[in-house]
Amino acid sequence: MELNACSPTLQIEHLDFHFPTHSVFQGCNLQFGPGVTWLRGPNGAGKTTLLKLAGGALLPARGAIRLDDIDSACMPLAYRALAFYCGGDAPSLPWLQVHEFLDLYLALYPDSDQSLLNDELSAFGMTPTLRQSITALSLGQHKKLQLALALALPVRLLLIDEPFNGLDAAAMAHLRARLSEPARLARQCIVLSSHLVPGVPLTATLEI
Repeated sequence: MELNACSPTLQIEHLDFHFPTHSVFQGCNLQFGPGVTWLRGPNGAGKTTLLKLAGGALLPARGAIRLDDIDSACMPLAYRALAFYCGGDAPSLPWLQVHEFLDLYLALYPDSDQSLLNDELSAFGMTPTLRQSITALSLGQHKKLQLALALALPVRLLLIDEPFNGLDAAAMAHLRARLSEPARLARQCIVLSSHLVPGVPLTATLEI
């Protein structure tokens, strides 16, 4: 399935979110359009929390998060089918081999192109790991695995937390090249947090 021709829009309205010890967002209103938005802020400011909320991994206490006309609370499955959160953390699925982990994600995004994923895995040097246990990967390899998925999946919203952490120079160059592609910038809303200057064309920079 081709992505909708209209530009993707992520709308966050009156967002409240609290941890047991403190509040992170109160009445937060944000809008993101196509292209790359660089999310900046000190450690603890809520960058990762915001990305997880936008990806559906966390639920707000109040407010609405919409991708185009799809509300994350009212239509969670439809919303998540169009969004991908890339955090780089090791998955809690120790019984899976790498190829089985990837097959799981391809099943969640049925319009995925296996050949595109294969190309990304090759570019990140991950092809030799496919028959390894997911627990055998280093943190850097976990990051590359999730970035390969992020670049290959047919989503309208791409959320990437600290994408350059743990990457070698070749992997960083490949990621920057792929995130700079004009066609991708037109069809995807990409929000990334990074302490490093992303080195890609930016639509906006947001301080939180």
